[in-house]
Amino acid sequence: MPKFSPPKNQRRERGFTLIELLVVIAIIAILIGLLLPAVQKVREAAARMKCQNNLKQIGLALHNYHDVKGRFPPGGAMGVSTGAEYTTPPSVDGGWQYDQGTWIVWSLPYFEQDNLFKIINPRNNSDRTAFPYGSVGTALKNDASLRPTPSKILRCPSDDYDINFPTVSYAGSIGPQCAPGPCGFDPNQKYCQPKTAGLGDWGYDWSPDHGNAWDAPNIRGMFNRLGAPITMASVTDGLSNTILVGDQLPSFHDHFTNYDGNGGQATWAHFNGAGTGASTIVPINWKFDQSAGWCSPADKFRGNWNVSWGFKSNHSGGVNFLFGDGSVRFVTQSIDHRTYQLLGCRNDGQPANLP
Repeated sequence: MPKFSPPKNQRRERGFTLIELLVVIAIIAILIGLLLPAVQKVREAAARMKCQNNLKQIGLALHNYHDVKGRFPPGGAMGVSTGAEYTTPPSVDGGWQYDQGTWIVWSLPYFEQDNLFKIINPRNNSDRTAFPYGSVGTALKNDASLRPTPSKILRCPSDDYDINFPTVSYAGSIGPQCAPGPCGFDPNQKYCQPKTAGLGDWGYDWSPDHGNAWDAPNIRGMFNRLGAPITMASVTDGLSNTILVGDQLPSFHDHFTNYDGNGGQATWAHFNGAGTGASTIVPINWKFDQSAGWCSPADKFRGNWNVSWGFKSNHSGGVNFLFGDGSVRFVTQSIDHRTYQLLGCRNDGQPANLP
């Protein structure tokens, strides 16, 4: 008797068993786990390239400023303007309260932000009655529309800090200068005075804390808070061997985020706030616990300037730097610290090249 066989369209197709389904899911999970780091690396590579392009645009603006003014923009300026974008010492002005902005403020016309510069108008600070705000900080306090960061090129895509906060992702270099903080903990003090510390002749001696000096000869780096005039000619070590601007993470530098909510210190425009400055004394990417209390522990407290005033980024293994010649290079955090100091100092007379 022939065996009965149901029609093909009536046969029941065999499905996945539970074990087979779990194996497929496990394989997919493994593939995702393998692909995710690769995707993240591609994203970070793109962000790092965008960051480098930002720095190139900043370098172009700073060079254009120098072509017009014969000097780099003031790294911060307080006091009475002389009309030449310099300031007189605080003994004449009466204090630090009449700031005239960071290098970012003075560079606004070269970021295609000329209208904003005209509104702030720091030149008129020499005539308080003509200056509508009294100072750049007061300008931002009285007019909230001036607070947003003026250009996208001033924020690195890898910087995960609040994009709406009026800060920036880049700091002007004050070179190898110490920034004594409130905690009495300064592991990098020896690099401020290498000769005295027995480290040998690095081509520079002790200079004012934070680079707080009115005269360019006392400034090791390219910027400072008081607007000392720095020119290309004063970079005797060579523009290609001197750091101009570098990556910064606002969340790890209290002067980039110490904001009073009313347009005060730490905005992108305030001379003592975001943008000016960072020291090469602090090793690259020295990060710490943002939740640490007051000097507890001192080496993890972001308000301790001698550990927080360093260059840092979310790029893996180092930071992007804009050099004086307009070139942008990635410097690893493992760089020899002496070499790093020589790249930060514009006139040490010592040979130094990137590894």
